[in-house]
Amino acid sequence: MTPTDRTNDYSRHVTARMIDFFTVDGMPWPRRLWDVGSILALEELWESGFWQARRVLSPAACDWQRNELRRIIGPDVGLGERDLRREITTLLNGPIPDPSPARRRLAELIHHARDGYVERWARAAAKPETERPKPERLARTVAAHLLDLGYAPEHLGGWISGLNRDRATAAEVIKSAAELARTPAHVVEVLVVLLDVPRRELAERLDNWLDKREVIAWLKQREHDISGLRVGGGMRYHVRAQDPYAAADEARQLVDRMTARASFLRRSRDGIRPAESIWVDGHPTPIPIASPARGADVLALVHEGHLYRVDGPRSQIDDALELAASVNRGALGPALAGAWAAVESLLSDPDDPQEEERSGKAVAADRLAAIIACSWPRAELTALAHRHCPPVPDTLSDRLSTCTTNRERSRILATMLASGDAIPDLSRSRTRHSDQAAIERMTKLLADPRRELGQVAGAFRIALRRLYRARNIVLHGGSTQGVALRAALRTATPLVGAGLDRLAHAMLTEGLAPLDLAARAEVALNLVNGETGLPITDLLEPRRPTDNHHPSP
Repeated sequence: MTPTDRTNDYSRHVTARMIDFFTVDGMPWPRRLWDVGSILALEELWESGFWQARRVLSPAACDWQRNELRRIIGPDVGLGERDLRREITTLLNGPIPDPSPARRRLAELIHHARDGYVERWARAAAKPETERPKPERLARTVAAHLLDLGYAPEHLGGWISGLNRDRATAAEVIKSAAELARTPAHVVEVLVVLLDVPRRELAERLDNWLDKREVIAWLKQREHDISGLRVGGGMRYHVRAQDPYAAADEARQLVDRMTARASFLRRSRDGIRPAESIWVDGHPTPIPIASPARGADVLALVHEGHLYRVDGPRSQIDDALELAASVNRGALGPALAGAWAAVESLLSDPDDPQEEERSGKAVAADRLAAIIACSWPRAELTALAHRHCPPVPDTLSDRLSTCTTNRERSRILATMLASGDAIPDLSRSRTRHSDQAAIERMTKLLADPRRELGQVAGAFRIALRRLYRARNIVLHGGSTQGVALRAALRTATPLVGAGLDRLAHAMLTEGLAPLDLAARAEVALNLVNGETGLPITDLLEPRRPTDNHHPSP
């Protein structure tokens, strides 16, 4: 392969992964973004001092957060190479309580780190082949930072798709990302059309109220189609946002606040009814008022035929699914509280040791992280196996055609990748570059399963403990204004869905309790590819007498 070919592959990897990260709906959980950026993580740590001082977060939780952050920011070239990096890592070596000189210094360092953060990554991406960062890390880090700045995934998806069509190099992509990072949020006018307005006289007193005639005039002036639109009135808001989709999201939250207040009326509790769309000034088309789903998928309910089986005795899983029901589209506070309640109810127990590091119920996050990590290889390999559909059947497709389970398909593909055979032909797949990146991840995993699975489990653990902290801020701090609450929900929701899916599957097919599945996962992470012969495709499978000829316990 020539240097030009390697550069093209590198750029395609970066672009394909960013497309994965910014795809709002339908992206499987293994290919989504599990991380927040380093700048937001530092801001979150600074804020944690405030909540620790008010006993919302424990000292042990904040110390764990600080130590993990110190470890993961090591390879982040956006934090500089010498002075800035040294100052940050030195500060993270000790506690950062509120108030303290350390906390004041951290606030200053965050300002210095934010300024020029993506530009430093752009310089790294433009270096020679042997010096540039790994494409997966580059894509993850920059994508997370742009989302943390407040850009909507829909807007960023259009941005990266345009660069992909233009065959932009990785260096050009990150240079363009730096321009986005430098662009400040701006004030945008947004119109929310209301179909029904209880206690209209209260709305009419507001300066931002528009009656039916004014709503129609606003829409016509901007050349929007109003055919079939029933109007009872509207609210015009001025919000600060990075893009039209982010502005629409701000408006959604305002609508949520209105409808929440209306629920306290003595009559007409459900009286406020917004139209199905939001209109953003300067944006050519209306934006759905329904927010995109956050990506929690529990497919075991379909695969095992239990989607509509709601009568009969209730299980732990039934209760957990109800608790977590708001995680996909619910308001921020209930979604965070419900998601964590589901995790804690399934994966904590009174007999848990009171370890200082696992203060409170953090052990539930660690257990769920182990379960999800064990399900990751099978999920990726199964998807790749299903996408292998060459125009002319080959040996691999012939072997896959005889399989009756995803376990068999994933084993065949894992064996092929581990042996170094030719990579499957995915040229006909719409997601071929994303699939190629997945093949590289799986090849790396097969080369050193224990190390790679440990790193992935660590990333999941961080995301799920962030969810736990966010829940505590909402329920014990009484606030939905935390700096990382939205990011916590964005990154953790697909993982919660994946975990609930595996827990439901184990319960429905084996009758296995959640804590027992967690124990199986924790053991598997320590035994994978070792003397017991446990393969990466069977980490959550029950051990039977036929497995390595050892009897099940």
